Amino acid sequence: MGEVVATIKVMPESPDVNLEKIKEDIIQSIPEGAEFHKIDEEPIAFGLVALKVMVVVGDEEGGTEKVEENLSKLENISSIEVEDVRRLM
Repeated sequence: MGEVVATIKVMPESPDVNLEKIKEDIIQSIPEGAEFHKIDEEPIAFGLVALKVMVVVGDEEGGTEKVEENLSKLENISSIEVEDVRRLM
């Protein structure tokens, strides 16, 4: 079984939330079987910043589901979206 790197876009509820706290929560919410890689910030508009979370998971069916489920339970998160999935060589 191979591995894939998934990029998940996490949108905070508002520009006023503490991004550093959200980043810590994201890192702590990564489930067993997934490996945290990094978080990039993407400015959207009017002070709102999206977080691009990159995780490495197995390339089996439903590989990102547990990560998505955990991220959607975090406080101050408006939405999450898997933007990209690429196979690791």
